[in-house]
Amino acid sequence: MDEEYDVIILGTGLTECMLSGILAVEGKKVLHMDRNNFYGGECASVNLTQLYERFRGGAAAPEALGKPRDYLIDLIPKFLMTGEGLIKVLVYTDVVRYLEFSPIATSMVYNGGKIYKVPSTPGEALTSFLVGMLQKPKARSFFAFLQQWKETGDSQGVDIERSTMRQVYEYFGLNEDTQEFVGHAMALHLDDKYKDRPARDTCDRIIMYAASAARALEDNRNSPYIYPLYGLGDLPQAFARLSAVYAGTFMLDTPVDEVVRGDDGKFVGVRSGDQVARAKQVIGDPSYFRDQVRKTDRVIRAICILREPVPKAGAESAQIILPQRQTGREHDIYVTCLSAQQKICPAGFYVASISTIAETSGDPKDEIAAGLKLLGPIEQIFVSVSD
Repeated sequence: MDEEYDVIILGTGLTECMLSGILAVEGKKVLHMDRNNFYGGECASVNLTQLYERFRGGAAAPEALGKPRDYLIDLIPKFLMTGEGLIKVLVYTDVVRYLEFSPIATSMVYNGGKIYKVPSTPGEALTSFLVGMLQKPKARSFFAFLQQWKETGDSQGVDIERSTMRQVYEYFGLNEDTQEFVGHAMALHLDDKYKDRPARDTCDRIIMYAASAARALEDNRNSPYIYPLYGLGDLPQAFARLSAVYAGTFMLDTPVDEVVRGDDGKFVGVRSGDQVARAKQVIGDPSYFRDQVRKTDRVIRAICILREPVPKAGAESAQIILPQRQTGREHDIYVTCLSAQQKICPAGFYVASISTIAETSGDPKDEIAAGLKLLGPIEQIFVSVSD
């Protein structure tokens, strides 16, 4: 503790560990602290015992669920796309050598009370039920425009830097159903507020989805999503290893009693007990800066242990998006399902997670009812609401 560092990092979530690894590689002297005795923070992967400690007050898990150590359940699940920035960082830093990935079997979207496979390419989109017959030529023009813009930068009469996504949709004549498919199943927006923001972000998202889907087809995969074996908890640990290789110092299970500021209000160091580690800069997750953050939303999450995969998904692993318009809500509902193929539970069991933004102060199960209905019989459920 009694040393001077370039940067002190608080918390071992994915973002914090990524920064720790990158800064250490760049030659910075890094001290990395966490009040917890495990990596991952709020994004940790926990075994069954830890899950029951967190949600059931330490009650013992039923023996019928198998050995607790055979579970590695993500508190905050996230599927990765092969074309996204995080994958590029993993490759650039060579952290990918610490990890193994498993393909997610299918990506689906909820429409009219049923679930349908999300097309993997613009070509599939043009034959999908999700795009109406009269909309297919217009959608074809839209996807061709994106491909042209990606390759040449030519915006062909519509300025995506200055136009809103709503204006782009209107320019190509895409109706509400096609907009829902493009904006929610491909661009992965959680609500429709994106339509009134600059179109560039959404266009970049669609292009990334299409590139990831094309890569998946080359690898004989049916969805653009992949997932690290043994849970997301391996991601922050992999970056922590990178930091440690480059002389980063780690202190887990260490209370952070104060972020110390000087008389001028600027950051000086971090105090644990009667010791202060000093640094030029501090980075941390919001829980270490309670007096400097504000609550913007609440997230509902339900972790469900199943004995069967999601009915009608036709796959051992899946992502299912329930667009807000289909459920009468303001935000989408996301459902993920994983199996023993991803090494996160014993054979014969499945772990499904449902998440959405809370919109009421009532029973959170009511808000995710449409997602729960898709899962069939549920062996155990753990529901939480987080700021």
